[in-house]
Amino acid sequence: MPLRILIVDDHEVVRLGLRALLERHPNFVVVDEAGNAAEAVQKAMLHRPDVVVMDIRLPGRSGIEACREIVAHVPDAKVIMLTSYADDELLFEAIQAGACGYVLKQIGSSDLVRAIETVGRGEALLDPAVTRRVLERVREAARQQAAAAFADLTEQELRVLALVAEGKTNREIAEALYLGEGTVRNYVSSILNKLGLTNRAEAAAYAVRHNLQEYLRSLNL
Repeated sequence: MPLRILIVDDHEVVRLGLRALLERHPNFVVVDEAGNAAEAVQKAMLHRPDVVVMDIRLPGRSGIEACREIVAHVPDAKVIMLTSYADDELLFEAIQAGACGYVLKQIGSSDLVRAIETVGRGEALLDPAVTRRVLERVREAARQQAAAAFADLTEQELRVLALVAEGKTNREIAEALYLGEGTVRNYVSSILNKLGLTNRAEAAAYAVRHNLQEYLRSLNL
């Protein structure tokens, strides 16, 4: 069965160009075009396309708002967002709205065809440049969460907690960090107090849950 496609862009020339390109493909059928968000939602509900190729910037309500409504009303439709440049905030809004693909308009015609085929199979797709930005954003979010989780601990307390998480005894921690056992006990007590925990097992679980090792690497500790 050919993929049924709805094209959404406020520029008629762009719509005509996309239609001409896609209709050359034997496995694509362009069911309709739309020039704004309201029309896109209406025509998506009417035709129930497999794929919606939509400009992220539309007059009035944005393509992101249209995407959210289309996904809500036609859950089987896969939305590919087209944009002229990579914008981090728009990218994440589009993903949250349910878009399956996010590609730059500079994409080549053969790559766009592959992108439509990819989302048509139910797979997610991002432009390679955009994918890097997503990964960077995810890593930064994780780093910030870890920083917040361990914000009250000193560098030495972080080292002690990491060894507690490895199941080390106070004596083993003292040997590893060249400290006295009493000093280690004080550090462990301080860590538990600062984190609102009651025992070493809870401290170890907390360290793992908040990715302490990754956080230490980010600090070069």
